[in-house]
Amino acid sequence: MTWSASAALAVAGVLAFAAVGKLRDLGRFAEAVAGYQIVPARLVPVVARVVAGAEVVGAVLLVAPGARVWGSAVAAVLFSAFLIGMGSVVRRGMEVPCGCLQDSERVGVASLTRTGLLLVLAVLGGFSAGVSIEVVQLVGAAVLVAVVFGVVGVVARRGKPTGPVVGGRFVIGADVSSFAGGGDRVLFAYISPLCGACRVMLPVFRAAADRVPVVLVSSGDPVEVREYLGSHGIELPLVTGADVFEANGVPGPPYAVLTDGGGIVLAHGGAGRPEQVAALLSGG
Repeated sequence: MTWSASAALAVAGVLAFAAVGKLRDLGRFAEAVAGYQIVPARLVPVVARVVAGAEVVGAVLLVAPGARVWGSAVAAVLFSAFLIGMGSVVRRGMEVPCGCLQDSERVGVASLTRTGLLLVLAVLGGFSAGVSIEVVQLVGAAVLVAVVFGVVGVVARRGKPTGPVVGGRFVIGADVSSFAGGGDRVLFAYISPLCGACRVMLPVFRAAADRVPVVLVSSGDPVEVREYLGSHGIELPLVTGADVFEANGVPGPPYAVLTDGGGIVLAHGGAGRPEQVAALLSGG
């Protein structure tokens, strides 16, 4: 039962890591939960706390040999619920943050694949009840985690957009020159009201507007996005549309595309940190 015990420990590690991330910023995780549009708004904070708490409980039970069956059950229920929620999002054609392990990750094939594999490991781990922890099982757990995330990485790379082509034309559904104001560069910053990292970067984008014209881009409802920006004191030009991400191959927010005054892409990349935006502006 070495591999089943390793599976239990692998799932325990993943649950513990995920729980720590959620507990560090429950508000951000609650935003991700709300983005699925499954839970009534008044229950979102409760669900966020329950999920984070269940991950902690599941991790602890999976580590204890005598309680692994219960830990396996908790983990299996969690992963099954995650799969149902993600499947609902994909079926409805929505693009929302996963709320899993990374702020920038959006619900998709990669997150579904990882959750499905972890569900299998959670069930397998239940067969190791009473098996004490040994070094070989810890090594096996590390191997299983590496395999799961390695498979997910391959899936993500195959299906993940890589951004617009430098030297190609930026497609925004509007005349880029109208935003340039006679200048030779425009920064298009992709955001989402459901993206915690975007909220942190809003002041950075506003500050960048002192150097170049900055246009915010979002796939959300324009009224809702404007209200969101207003609540954070941000007044910048905004472009919205259902296909603003797909039209330019943008993987997800926060992301930035620097163009010349005529809409030709000069540089692009993730914009989750101030230094990334500074690098784009300096290199474009």
